[in-house]
Amino acid sequence: MTNTKPLNTRFAPSPTGYLHVGGARTALFNYLLAKRTGGRFLLRIEDTDVGRHQEDAIPKIIDDLRWLGLTWDEGIEVGGDRGPYRQSQRLEVYNSYVNRLIDEGKAYYAFDTAEELDALRKVAEEKKENFRYQRPAVLPTAQQAASARSEGRPVVVRLMCESADVTIQDDAFGEVTMPGDQIDDFIIQKADGYPTYHLANVVDDALMGVTYIMRGQEFLGQTWRHVLLRRALGFAEPGYCHLPLIMDMKGRKLSKRDGDVEVHAFRVAGYLPEALVNFIALLGWGPGLDREKFTLSELVEVFSVNRIGKTNAKFDRDKLLAFNTDAVAAADDERLLSGFKDYLSLNDTPIPADDENMLRKLISINRSMRTFADVVAKSAVLFLPDDAFEYDPKAVEKVLTKSDGAGVNVLVELRDLLANAEWTAPSLEKLLQDYCESHQLGVGKVAQPLRVAATGGTISPPIFDTLVILGKAKTLARINRCLAMLGR
Repeated sequence: MTNTKPLNTRFAPSPTGYLHVGGARTALFNYLLAKRTGGRFLLRIEDTDVGRHQEDAIPKIIDDLRWLGLTWDEGIEVGGDRGPYRQSQRLEVYNSYVNRLIDEGKAYYAFDTAEELDALRKVAEEKKENFRYQRPAVLPTAQQAASARSEGRPVVVRLMCESADVTIQDDAFGEVTMPGDQIDDFIIQKADGYPTYHLANVVDDALMGVTYIMRGQEFLGQTWRHVLLRRALGFAEPGYCHLPLIMDMKGRKLSKRDGDVEVHAFRVAGYLPEALVNFIALLGWGPGLDREKFTLSELVEVFSVNRIGKTNAKFDRDKLLAFNTDAVAAADDERLLSGFKDYLSLNDTPIPADDENMLRKLISINRSMRTFADVVAKSAVLFLPDDAFEYDPKAVEKVLTKSDGAGVNVLVELRDLLANAEWTAPSLEKLLQDYCESHQLGVGKVAQPLRVAATGGTISPPIFDTLVILGKAKTLARINRCLAMLGR
């Protein structure tokens, strides 16, 4: 695509749960293109699939998009003069277009039962032919449709389609043609009175001024229906770009079997949104530059549809973790504080989320973290009651009881020294250094017995920070508990 005019794009999710990373990529690419060309980015909720609709998913999707930093110029919760922006509130609009198509002889009522359609499909299968709905020689009238409805038959409306090839020009996949012998009259209004995805989509895109459509490759095979609907309704044809599939590292379609695939799950897991945005931007798109790290504003500057490929993308979780590690290292303390607060608001941990000074301290001493979950893994035990954690048997054996209880002996001697110590990091550091020198022990031989006694394992923040955060009373209580467990 070589186009410099403003392009209006949209993201139109169906609310069935949290936002999938594939949907997030679609939203991101539409956002980037609109911003890059000076167009508008619109958010519309497609909620006409009554069987799958989940009302509580709408705020979840909105929250996920805002967490990613994707804002929209028009749409749900933002407003605009082309609403409403929920399809379930636009049924009168769709009905008017369905009636118009019927009045113009471009659509007709049909009231075949599921059993009758299955029988026709079976006949086609026996003849080894593709099933195509056969339009009746005489189209049913509105009166006949009403009568069929009163008899309990499912009454739908189908669009009349010519058996001619339909070709679209897609900016990722090139020319894509649906052969005429595979085209039949498809449903545009369901028996429950709701429009099909095809009709609602086409009408809304036209009325809301959408001029460019980016969506997943799975919709490419349906686009011929939208072309025919636009022709029937006299709507202008938008530009198209269908995005390649996102696969796992084994080449399978990305699904929960390979781990969390929802944006919210990565938020709960302690990732920064800017790292996730940077990562998903590279799924099926390349900047053509000798770099991979971009902010959202930088992505706007370099984004181009021309660099979207048709090769399936691989969701490399190790690469995402590396991106997040780098993003954490590059972020300032205020950004990490904000992110850590958000993480704690979504997770049940003993860390005092309302103690900002403590949160700053934890961020400072965990600067090598990969995600915020690492902070909790290392530090949460410091805020538990002294008897509320278990001792790791392997850590106890390796650090305390091995070598005739050398670690236990260190712990006994340190307990008395610590009981009389001034409880500041410099004083504690000097105490331990002096002990190491006088006993000719490496720091690890002294710090690790303390760490195991104080936390139950061999992983924690630096030992001086660990002791200061715990305080003297809690440190001594935990040492005493450990020694009592070992019969000392």
